[in-house]
Amino acid sequence: MSDVVVAGLTLNNVLAILAASLLMFVSGGVIYLSTVEWRDRRRRQQPVAAVPKVRTKAKALR
Repeated sequence: MSDVVVAGLTLNNVLAILAASLLMFVSGGVIYLSTVEWRDRRRRQQPVAAVPKVRTKAKALR
């Protein structure tokens, strides 16, 4: 069986490089989404600081 050679690489090498690249891309995406979810969950669990009420002029004149 003759090997298919593309730019000095055999078909098996090209497929292996493509598979490794896709694995790295998907792994990076999972890590990114996990980090974003972790930060969002941490932000939602923080207690909300009480916002001081703004006094209006009508209430201040009483």
